[in-house]
Amino acid sequence: MVGAGTDRSRTDFGGGPAIVLVRPQLAVNIGMCARAMANFGLDDLRLVAPREGWPRIGEYHDVAYAAAAGAAHLLDGARVYASVGEAVADLNFLYASTARERGQVKAVSTPAAAMAATAAAVDKRGVLFGPERTGLDNDEVGLADAIIPFPPIPPAPRSIWRRRCCSAATNGSRRRTATRRRRRRSRAPSRRRRRAR
Repeated sequence: MVGAGTDRSRTDFGGGPAIVLVRPQLAVNIGMCARAMANFGLDDLRLVAPREGWPRIGEYHDVAYAAAAGAAHLLDGARVYASVGEAVADLNFLYASTARERGQVKAVSTPAAAMAATAAAVDKRGVLFGPERTGLDNDEVGLADAIIPFPPIPPAPRSIWRRRCCSAATNGSRRRTATRRRRRRSRAPSRRRRRAR
């Protein structure tokens, strides 16, 4: 069921990491990802070889845009690539979301730590999300500089909710980091005034 829509009352931070969906299968999941991105101020959506193509037409188009609920501009602006390598070529640092560490020698980061580092960085960063059913393969994870592990979500609905939950968790961590920094900056002058007195 599609929810109530994007919260337009929140401050739009803009920017943030690119969200790269690799071989997304369901139109509704692309729409829900766009909605989560808009809620948390992200504006760079990239699609790698969507199973049904992109942009969608007919019923698939309607389902994706209904699920986006206020984030249609992200669907309209989504860039489509034939391969992961092409999609991430301009990124300086790449995270891969995965349910396990895959035995690769890579840094492992929590969503909060990854988004704090992204907020502090001056370079362009991105996060890879794999297909709903299988996730990223080892070669795709191998392209990343660090891993953000997300445990599987039991039971069967994982294939539907996995991408939505991972995207929301990552984006939420970024918003919390940005909000804390803004609050610290707003409090700093008052502390200086108190010391001056």
